[in-house]
Amino acid sequence: MQGRINRAIEKLAADKPVFYFGGHTGAELTFDAGVAMADTWADYINIGFEHGPLDLPGIDQFMKGMASVRAPTPPVLAELPFEGRSAAFIEFNAWQVRQLLTVGVHGFLLCHAECPEAVEALIKAIRYTFRGGTRGAGGQGAASQIWGISPNDYLDVADPWPLNPDGELLIGLKIENQRALENAYETTAVPGVAFAEWGPADMSMSHGYRGSLSDIERPEIEAARSRVFDACKRAGIFFLEGSSENDLEEKLRSGTRIFSGTEKLKQLGLKLTN
Repeated sequence: MQGRINRAIEKLAADKPVFYFGGHTGAELTFDAGVAMADTWADYINIGFEHGPLDLPGIDQFMKGMASVRAPTPPVLAELPFEGRSAAFIEFNAWQVRQLLTVGVHGFLLCHAECPEAVEALIKAIRYTFRGGTRGAGGQGAASQIWGISPNDYLDVADPWPLNPDGELLIGLKIENQRALENAYETTAVPGVAFAEWGPADMSMSHGYRGSLSDIERPEIEAARSRVFDACKRAGIFFLEGSSENDLEEKLRSGTRIFSGTEKLKQLGLKLTN
């Protein structure tokens, strides 16, 4: 097998910025929408299941729509519907991880990642049993068609990067409340995690505010952002954050590498880093 399946990983491995598309809700999960997204400018597509409905039949059709145009498809990361409150919370909901992997997604974002035990449980749920995880046989045939590779090749690379240098699954965390913030250095250091973000609105709410711009600019909320960023640096993982054309250069210079954005913002990022 030649080249990367997950082009977001390919960019991060080269220390290049990654720009994604997709919000917390409102994803159109149909076959036709997948066809339309097969030529997306985005380095990966975010599907919001934390607040949007967990539409398993819909994302199955969406992935198949993209694969009908090209395989491998553009990478898709799913915001998981459950939170990282505890290891037990993850284990009770691991069936969702298995089913999303079977439809061919390329990674996950765990919201409210509060403790390292929860993150460790997620990584275990993602990995195959022959690597010490709990994912069993049965889904590799369907997922491999979306990735454009054989089932045996899928077994080789369906593993978290950079824990597995050949892995094609990208796993991120949202450190977005006070308990998560307290444990930020431990959770970001769990092997298998590739990036994290600080969830400014939720972080603000966990401090008793409402997530407005003025709330996010409060000193204690800005300090939370700094702590999560520092935790990412210490763990050697990437930091995700929103940006604008006005502050993109500064954020790139400081080390942020994953951004929500637009095609125009991506073109500016490419210009600034070439």
